[in-house]
Amino acid sequence: MAKDHYFDISAKLDMMEMKNAIEQAKKEVSTRFDFKGIMVEIDLNEKAKVLNLSSSSDSKIDALKDIVMSKMIKRGLSTKSLDEVKTEGISGGNVKVVYRIVDSIEKDEAKKIVKAIKDAKLKVTPSIQGDEIRVTGKKIDDLQAVIALVKQMEDLKAPLTFGNFK
Repeated sequence: MAKDHYFDISAKLDMMEMKNAIEQAKKEVSTRFDFKGIMVEIDLNEKAKVLNLSSSSDSKIDALKDIVMSKMIKRGLSTKSLDEVKTEGISGGNVKVVYRIVDSIEKDEAKKIVKAIKDAKLKVTPSIQGDEIRVTGKKIDDLQAVIALVKQMEDLKAPLTFGNFK
């Protein structure tokens, strides 16, 4: 009897690594000459899964965003994990940008992934389980083909990870 193999597609984010990346970004900002004497704030709210960047101008916000993104990449985090929600002016001519931290696959994206897997006509069975997609099949080669297929999908917003390969 053939044993079924499976793996999970998810968008989990290691919040500890995210905190470390934010702390490193704060350290770099505190030592950079171009941020001396300027109001700069990097605030990570883990419970609400929100990252707030505040500074005195749009150019400083862009530099701040680049610093945070580079620290995330160095920590092995996907930059797709940050979804810009809004940019707003705050008191004193300062600018604030709010990012939502993406750590789950949304329903419509999950349906799009499942549809793409089914359209590929591979002998696998994808199923949506909460914020994960479980793909089951008899051959490991088919599962690896599914991973390659999903990685090629460029229009996805979530930072996908593949785990529980058994």
